[in-house]
Amino acid sequence: MAPVQLSGKVVVVTGASRGIGAATVRALAARGATVVGTGRDAAALASVLEPVRGTAVLGDVRDPGHAEDVVRRTVEAHGRIDAVVVNAGIGYTGAFADMPAARIDELLDVNVRAPMQLARAVLPELARNGDGALVFVTSIAGVLLVPVESVYSATKAAVEAFAEVIREEVRGSGVHVGTVVPGAVQTEFFANRGAPYERSFPRQIPPEPVAAGVVRVIEDAVDQAVVPAWLRGPALLRRLAPRGYRTLSRRYG
Repeated sequence: MAPVQLSGKVVVVTGASRGIGAATVRALAARGATVVGTGRDAAALASVLEPVRGTAVLGDVRDPGHAEDVVRRTVEAHGRIDAVVVNAGIGYTGAFADMPAARIDELLDVNVRAPMQLARAVLPELARNGDGALVFVTSIAGVLLVPVESVYSATKAAVEAFAEVIREEVRGSGVHVGTVVPGAVQTEFFANRGAPYERSFPRQIPPEPVAAGVVRVIEDAVDQAVVPAWLRGPALLRRLAPRGYRTLSRRYG
């Protein structure tokens, strides 16, 4: 697909209140895009969007009708949608046998069902202008499949698979579907998942490089951007030699 210029485009970012979402809002606005951000925290959302003159859409991705509401309100406010960055997500760490049943449902709702519902609601609008983009922020946990993050890993793997098949379904429509695969990022995510990030390696990175990956996926029609890029190595090893990868993972963590 031809490169996309973000200047003048209308881009929706979910989970825009903080972390990767907030960094993505700033990165898109710096490229000249008009940004619509969604989130549940009105004050936090306003603090991110007001400086870039963006539009806030308050709501919870778990609510029925949220996806249609985001699309409707964005089109009413700006006349169109050129790209969507599906970023909102939650995590959980701990032994699967001890995981509360309600938490399983919550991860599936936020990380899988909500992205699929938003994609369904917005694809016709993205295809209308013939050059739309649909970007899913997943996780390296969905590629490497991390023990004690079993449900989280499975949800992100599901979104990676969904993005791949939707990319084929919309081929020829002018809509590009891509994913951004972050490693460990310095955000509130780890505090909210039930345990802090305590590994010395790989080191956490700030959210800005992930936001730059989002911009690259949209502008250059990249199918998948792994951030940091060196994580492509372990991902490739797991795909080509899964037993060898798992042996090394058990030894070195």
